Amino acid sequence: MADEVKSKFVYERTSSWKNISDSGRKKIEHFADDYKGFMNHCKTERLCVRYLEKDARKLGFKDISEAKPEPGERILFRNENKNLMLVILGKKDIAKGLNFIASHLDSPRLDLKPMPLIEENSLAMMKTHYYGGIKKYQWVNLPLSLHGVVVRKDGSAVDISIGEGDNDPVFTINDLLPHLSRKVQGEKKLLEGIEGENLTLIVGSIPCEEKEIKDKVKDTVLGILNELYGMIEEDFVSAEIEVVPALKAKDIGFDRSMIGAYGHDDRACSYPAYRSIVDFEGVPEKTICALLVDKEEIGSFGISGIRSKFFTHSVMRLQELYGKECGGANLRDIFENSFCISGDVGGVVDPMYTQVNDLYNSAKLGFGVIIEKYTGSGGKSGASDASAEYMGKIRKIFNDNNIVWQPGTLGKVDEGGGGTVALYVADLGIKVVDCGVGVLGMHSPYEVVCKADLFQTYQAYLSFLKDA
Repeated sequence: MADEVKSKFVYERTSSWKNISDSGRKKIEHFADDYKGFMNHCKTERLCVRYLEKDARKLGFKDISEAKPEPGERILFRNENKNLMLVILGKKDIAKGLNFIASHLDSPRLDLKPMPLIEENSLAMMKTHYYGGIKKYQWVNLPLSLHGVVVRKDGSAVDISIGEGDNDPVFTINDLLPHLSRKVQGEKKLLEGIEGENLTLIVGSIPCEEKEIKDKVKDTVLGILNELYGMIEEDFVSAEIEVVPALKAKDIGFDRSMIGAYGHDDRACSYPAYRSIVDFEGVPEKTICALLVDKEEIGSFGISGIRSKFFTHSVMRLQELYGKECGGANLRDIFENSFCISGDVGGVVDPMYTQVNDLYNSAKLGFGVIIEKYTGSGGKSGASDASAEYMGKIRKIFNDNNIVWQPGTLGKVDEGGGGTVALYVADLGIKVVDCGVGVLGMHSPYEVVCKADLFQTYQAYLSFLKDA
């Protein structure tokens, strides 16, 4: 009797690897290989947009100025080289709303300061400011690369990418040797051991030959930068240069079941979101969309964060395409009839630190895509908190399509918390829930995901977009 009750009424999490055929494993591995290629090329949000836009155009996505209001038309919007929105027009009137996935392309990192280059004790160094929530001690003694753009004095722009090629130099932030760290670091709390102001890159040590110049090593570095990129020191003021781990995405484990990489948060969701749109076959019933945004890790502010008007204005341009009056009640109708998945990663139980989790409600690595009814902290502060009706809708879609999924929460109630873009989508009157890949070591320079969970997330997003 107990087994019968268990089989009919008790919920149990299911492994993403359970009952997978040989062909199913091949699909998982093929998708994982594609994802690793994407991750190795795209260490910043600019590189992501460039990479995905180029691919999408090859697959038939076009600017709205070239589009027609016909079902199946594939349309692309880009904003400030930081946002990308891909749309496939559906059979139903756009007033019936959209099914869309919103994910973010930015990840925690270090940014160079406006005037970063200094010389101290005959070493050239670059000062940084960290971006997003990091444990600062995790960013020392790592190989680091530089990526970004410099707008030079004459107004021309030049891309910078150094540290990823086999023959490229890399950079690093040195930690203090243990022999001398007992008082300076050893008596501090763990999170205070490395101070933000000390996250400074070592970038050179050879002095120039000019006797009159004070900072001779700094001048050598400036000479190299001028030779490579035609830039002078003042050009740093109009630059966006990001410092990221010079590490490749690699399989993890004897069974190769996991992927280690920098930037799973949130590219482990933005890439499946992108693929779910470009791989969509046929014409959708409702208009569908993948919205890839920036600045989530620092509160979604700025002209490329989801708080900006990029999404709203893009939808209004779709209204114009159909010859409809923009904004007002018509726009509200679209939003109120729309459904969104906030594609963001979720925390999973770390076997070494189970005490921070409610094990009845926390997600596990390898047990499918995570659905989080709410995130937030301190009494659900900053959460959109999806309704029971919408949770039921998502759950039914996934069950009807044999998606391996699991509920999740971000730790115990008073342990901490976090947020996603969901609350800003909800502000528009759009029904939304968080749903994405589980990550171990979130916000570290080298995070871990399960290949099968990654593929289940892709399948989950596809099934959601197909729902009429």
